[in-house]
Amino acid sequence: MSHVESLYRYPVKGLSPEQLSAVTLTPGETFPGDRAFAVEQGAPQFDADAPRHFPKVKFLMLMRDEKLAALETAFDDATATLTVRRGGKQVCKAQLSTPMGRGMAEQFFAAYLGTALPGKPRVVTAPGFAFTDVPQKYISLINLASVRDIARVAGTPVDPLRFRGNLHVEGLEPWVEKSWTGRTMAIGPVRATVAKQIVRCAATNVNPATAERDMRLPQLLDEAFGANLCGVYLDVIEGGRIAPGDTLQLID
Repeated sequence: MSHVESLYRYPVKGLSPEQLSAVTLTPGETFPGDRAFAVEQGAPQFDADAPRHFPKVKFLMLMRDEKLAALETAFDDATATLTVRRGGKQVCKAQLSTPMGRGMAEQFFAAYLGTALPGKPRVVTAPGFAFTDVPQKYISLINLASVRDIARVAGTPVDPLRFRGNLHVEGLEPWVEKSWTGRTMAIGPVRATVAKQIVRCAATNVNPATAERDMRLPQLLDEAFGANLCGVYLDVIEGGRIAPGDTLQLID
């Protein structure tokens, strides 16, 4: 029986994931707190009073800033506090809901990334807004059997966290998710429409354990599997609480 293996959110776009024991999903929304913050780089353009989607290159991200993978981060919802560690040592702690806290985080990223940044970093957020790679408020699903098939072809282990998904699922055949677009899925009590497959960028080349660019996954996907795709986006249409172990099945 196919089931949810693990759940993840990314409180700050481009930084490390947080594994969740359960999550309550709402129709038309992302995971609660997923990509709720981002670090803008270059000319300031994001307006919290009129938030809109920007391409990922506008923000700090692994596709360009692989050093971010060397940071271990944790986010406390109650205080909106981001804690950043490197090699187990705390290097920054900042309350992102306050101007002073955002300024502390900005100073840290400016010093950490140095000349790699085209301008002063700026922590940005807006109520109810998510800094996802696509304008729609989707959640992302990764079939772990497909990731193992990529590893088989690559001849080396592939960490599923390279794909920065929200749901990791087990018990499926490799690549079966490619046939799901437009269908309706039940995940425990949740119902979701499979919106589309996910196109992969060079962020997947970065090893989340070492912060090294040690693979060429978009090229491998294209050459070995015919398209640079891995995972699917889901549009939640009926909400509910899900947790690891919940079953997953197509219902249309």
